Amino acid sequence: MKIYKGLILFLTLGLIGGTVFALSWLRSNKRFGRPGIRAEAIPGSMNMNFDLPEKVLDYVSTNVPQSEVVLGYLPKDTSYAQRLYQAPDGFQVVANIILQGADRSSIHKPDYCMAGLGFNVVERSVVNIPIAGPQPYQLPVSRWVGVRTVKNPDGQAVEERCLYVFWFVADNEQTPSYDQHSSWLKKDLLTKGILQRWAYISYQTGCRPGEEDARFDRIKQLIAASVPEFELPPKSAGLSTTARTESEIVRNPGP
Repeated sequence: MKIYKGLILFLTLGLIGGTVFALSWLRSNKRFGRPGIRAEAIPGSMNMNFDLPEKVLDYVSTNVPQSEVVLGYLPKDTSYAQRLYQAPDGFQVVANIILQGADRSSIHKPDYCMAGLGFNVVERSVVNIPIAGPQPYQLPVSRWVGVRTVKNPDGQAVEERCLYVFWFVADNEQTPSYDQHSSWLKKDLLTKGILQRWAYISYQTGCRPGEEDARFDRIKQLIAASVPEFELPPKSAGLSTTARTESEIVRNPGP
């Protein structure tokens, strides 16, 4: 029994020592990956400068500062860009980029964004959007539909819907899944000593029941035209993606 207890103690101490060594090695050997978007480093800072394109198709756009809630919630080394696009017929889309710094908590679950706005996600799917250019590729995105109940000025309860399209991108890695992004981030850090600078990109618009597909078609066109202006095209070899074709869309109604 004493030998057994001694062995357990030896193994426990070994695991603790190994963990401490691994963490120390990572701190001293960690390198930062390049972002998957076009961004310029700010000297002496982990923050970076970048923007969404001002002119896309027939849209006019306005730069929109991040809310104080977002700025206060996310780490200080998080970098942002946000822009409101409006078509001649009044159709509006808010596009947003959040770029991670040294603190991995900059990139959060999309569920938190929707819940923070009061939306319950009732439909989830994954779709590929063709991106043209010298090296065309398929961009996998998540397509969510959210629902919330609000009151009109007269006090009557009405349903509002939101179409939320998003994905995550880093150096030669792209995915519509937060969990996949998190898994690749940890793998790159542990196996390569590289902390990838992931960007969380989203496009959002309001819609009425039954308008979801038509609105998504317009968002797809906006994404296809704007993405080449700010996202770095993947290399032809070694690209890590998770995607499904439109024929493989899976819809998951919420409660």
